[in-house]
Amino acid sequence: MKLDVLKVDGSKSGETIELSDEIFGIEPNDHVIYLDVKAFLANQRQGTHKAKERGEVRGGGKKPWRQKGRGTARAGTTRSPLWVGGGTIFGPRPRSYTQKVNDKVKKLARKSALSYKAKANQIVVVEDFNFEEPKTKKFVEFLNALELSGKKVLLLTAENLKNVYLSGRNLPKVNVLEARNASTYHLLNNQVVVFQKSAVENLTKILN
Repeated sequence: MKLDVLKVDGSKSGETIELSDEIFGIEPNDHVIYLDVKAFLANQRQGTHKAKERGEVRGGGKKPWRQKGRGTARAGTTRSPLWVGGGTIFGPRPRSYTQKVNDKVKKLARKSALSYKAKANQIVVVEDFNFEEPKTKKFVEFLNALELSGKKVLLLTAENLKNVYLSGRNLPKVNVLEARNASTYHLLNNQVVVFQKSAVENLTKILN
């Protein structure tokens, strides 16, 4: 699959780039995409939730009333889970939600995601660029030039371009990542994937 390489102003640079069929043209595997995205989202969870159980709630040391003779149910503590202010029964405890996915599955999932994007014509390739200083206005002009204003965009760079990242950080529908750090979730959670030319080469090397 061949694509024109665009300039930052949206015009054609005269160059074309060949997208590898082994990465951008495979038959997508929905199940591995599901496994990788599920693991990615699970790994974002901190797992710090905690509710106090009966032994952790303050108070309730004294028996509220005598065992027999009052005509009411027995009670040993005011901190019973049945009482207001009591502990929680089987409440959440801190735990890890980490899920592991094999490298082969991760690679296949990313290839599948990229193939979906290629089939839907949702991939754009631009020349390598950087900003002299962080300017959100420049990033907006860049999006307007590519006719991507208002769309959810993922920009993939070959290396850590701090000024480009900071320029796009405040835009709610824009995500800037190094190509090597783009997960299956990132590749799918957008309307258009914009590659810098060298980012395509880097990602191709990684996935091969």
